[in-house]
Amino acid sequence: MRIGFIGLGVMGRPMVDNLIVGGHELSVYRGRTDVDARVCGSAKEVAQRSDVVILMVPDTPDVESVLFAPDGVAEGLRPGSLVIDMSSISPTATIGFAQLIEKLGCDYLDAPVSGGELGAKDGTLTIMVGGRPEVFERARPLFDVLGTNVTLIGGAGAGQTAKVANQIIVGLTIEAVAEGLLFAERAGADPGVVRQALMGGFASSRILDVHGDRMVREAFEPGFRLRLHRKDLNLAVQAAAELDLALPNTAATQQLMNAALADGDGELDHSALYRTLRRDHP
Repeated sequence: MRIGFIGLGVMGRPMVDNLIVGGHELSVYRGRTDVDARVCGSAKEVAQRSDVVILMVPDTPDVESVLFAPDGVAEGLRPGSLVIDMSSISPTATIGFAQLIEKLGCDYLDAPVSGGELGAKDGTLTIMVGGRPEVFERARPLFDVLGTNVTLIGGAGAGQTAKVANQIIVGLTIEAVAEGLLFAERAGADPGVVRQALMGGFASSRILDVHGDRMVREAFEPGFRLRLHRKDLNLAVQAAAELDLALPNTAATQQLMNAALADGDGELDHSALYRTLRRDHP
């Protein structure tokens, strides 16, 4: 299949590698270009050379620009083309983007992912999809290359809604692990040993395993940047306001992430919230 991919960052680059290994012909634009793919001069050119265009960019304005700015994807699409946005962005904006692309005679899926850089490299991402069932089935072979837990959530925007829910749970769990390990440290216990003990009980989780280890080793090279997780919690807080919904712990974790960014930690892994709590409790 001829695939265009825009956004070769921490997540996008290994996803492209897996698609190439899967036998697909890739055209790329934006980000690192040292890949075995055709490098295009614009998003429009990517769309012209592709049957499916996948986006993996940071935020809602980036998706809008890539799609609809001059020389954007929309200008290069042909009727029947498929756009898959695997970024994590606003569910409300996604519905509007889908409608505009469908007016061009094309199909649209929102398909944000979870699993971090490791999941992208291993092809084990969780993929949450919004769109029409028949379009989902068309894209399923690509999703199966990139992930192992692929779910059609509902119509346009539903994938992004699921991703916001995911980021609420992940963010609050990272914060809880950070608090628990900081408590252990300040009480005189070895946080690494405490983490090992907790992995055998009800507190065990993927986050305690992976991010707890990062905290103990103070190894915060980015798998998922803290500034991007703060962006996702901003989406959660904004959506909650629109729904007249109280999410008090989400708002508190968002504020902690704001403090982390103010301290200059936005480019670190989101497990670096541990550093922020330590600074707040010297």
